[in-house]
Amino acid sequence: MGFNIVLVEPEIPNNTGNIGRLSLASGSTLHLIQPLGFEITDTRLKRAGLDYWQHLDVRIYESLEAFMSQHQGAHFAFLSRKGTRAHYDIAFREDMFLVFGKESVGLPDALLESRADQLFRIPTFSEHVRSLNLANAVSIIVYEGLRQLRF
Repeated sequence: MGFNIVLVEPEIPNNTGNIGRLSLASGSTLHLIQPLGFEITDTRLKRAGLDYWQHLDVRIYESLEAFMSQHQGAHFAFLSRKGTRAHYDIAFREDMFLVFGKESVGLPDALLESRADQLFRIPTFSEHVRSLNLANAVSIIVYEGLRQLRF
């Protein structure tokens, strides 16, 4: 049960800590793609993940290319404000990979172009909001997936 939550070059330790806690609560695996904007031992990361971090299944990759190479043929959904389809249109499956970009710029344009058929967004209804907080966005997607799969 659960998903593979992928953070491409996360920058904010508190977000990653909160997403780590969410990963554990949802039975998901957390995949972190370097470079990270913090040290994995950062106290802010640990504080946000509280005492759960040692129980988390977390995997770290040297680059996006290394990650993609290792998981060829997997089922993916890429989340970006540049997506044209809403997140509730994702065909969720257990163990699929839910991929999120870094807080400041999102996913790389080359990845968005090559995976346009797997690109989704969380709708926002204000022109004054560029994007949602990463930890909030991951929560929305994971629990929508669990809802659709009826866990």
